[in-house]
Amino acid sequence: MTDAPKKLFIKTYGCQMNVYDSQRMAEAMATEGYELTEDQAQADMVLLNTCHIREKAAEKLYSDLGRLKPLKAERPDLKIGVAGCVAQAEGAEITRRMPLVDLVVGPQAYHRLPAMARGEAPAIVTDFPEEDKFDHLPRRTENRATRRAPAAFLTVQEGCDKFCAFCVVPYTRGAEVSRPAARILAEARDLVARGVREITLLGQNVNGWHGEGASGFGDLIRQIAEIDGLDRIRYTTSHPNDMADDLICAHRDVAKLMPYLHLPVQSGSDRVLKAMNRKHTADDYLRLIDRIRAARPDIMLTSDFITGFPGETDQDHADTLRLIEQVGFGTAFSFKYSPRPGTPAAGRDPVPDAVADARLHELQALLTRQQKAAQNGMVGRTLGVLFEKKGREPGQMVGKSDYLHAVFVQAPDAQVGDLLPVRIAESAPNSLRGELVN
Repeated sequence: MTDAPKKLFIKTYGCQMNVYDSQRMAEAMATEGYELTEDQAQADMVLLNTCHIREKAAEKLYSDLGRLKPLKAERPDLKIGVAGCVAQAEGAEITRRMPLVDLVVGPQAYHRLPAMARGEAPAIVTDFPEEDKFDHLPRRTENRATRRAPAAFLTVQEGCDKFCAFCVVPYTRGAEVSRPAARILAEARDLVARGVREITLLGQNVNGWHGEGASGFGDLIRQIAEIDGLDRIRYTTSHPNDMADDLICAHRDVAKLMPYLHLPVQSGSDRVLKAMNRKHTADDYLRLIDRIRAARPDIMLTSDFITGFPGETDQDHADTLRLIEQVGFGTAFSFKYSPRPGTPAAGRDPVPDAVADARLHELQALLTRQQKAAQNGMVGRTLGVLFEKKGREPGQMVGKSDYLHAVFVQAPDAQVGDLLPVRIAESAPNSLRGELVN
């Protein structure tokens, strides 16, 4: 008679890379007999996989840990772990402030989780180990921690050497490291064997990939595209300075590479870009966009923007609005600047909150108009839609279009994992509605 599986609850904060990391941690813990649960109260282990990008990340973590105190008091054997970038940044401070925490592990060391859970490794591991964590993680085959899904993330690169003045990533994720192409291809094949039809390649600076086995990121994408059964490839997040010719040509030549590119610019002001240490100008970015669109005219562009960066003036803000008008984005993420401890910009004189708020409101209004125009432009077009789940209405399916829009379709005979042509009939605020094409 086999022992009943132990239950693992993971809360994931932040970016797609954390989603991927949570999946890999679940797979690692499956080798210890754990299976995922969505009920925190039933868990034998709770892992909080944290992100340091958003504002007040540490405060949110400590608030969540505070809510776990009654559960820990009721069940002293419950293991509580903190992983991710806040774990890396805070280290032993987490267990000092919250003694209920049993283990703290940084994003480069989570392959040690099974040994930590067994008490065979230190309770706090936040170094940057010499060994590659991917060498110690289980292959991505079916197990109790995994679920078949038509789309999956695959990390190909971690860390960043850009040292933007506002960003903590170089300090929490470390220097840029690229996985060898052979290991990426093996993981991609395992995912496809499990039914995955779309893979999103991940990295803090993913288009800066420079691993063994391919001449560049564009060549890596071409190799992945040769995998039978894989229908779609995406990648995120990119830096404009690493948008090389081979990658631009891949957008032209590789049919499986979706016509969607997230390329953060952060500001349209050269003065602010220099203060951010971005090492590109607004004109550099605009000329790059021209080259990309020449290679793939139907591509949808998205970006990131920070408003209210220290020293930003009304003219700098106007320059950013002008760049947005010139490019025309399908959507974008925009935030008011908030300092991150330890980053170069943290000690600079802030823009007054009221001014930064007003600029953010104006910028977001413009981006919302562009998003609406882009979605309206999809109406009448036939797009491929990969169905990922059932909708709330009877017979309804929900999937992602080529352009990553959520699409709702009445398709009672369709199954999760089907990739079908859909004629777009209507644009909603943040989604599309369509009809199956016979």
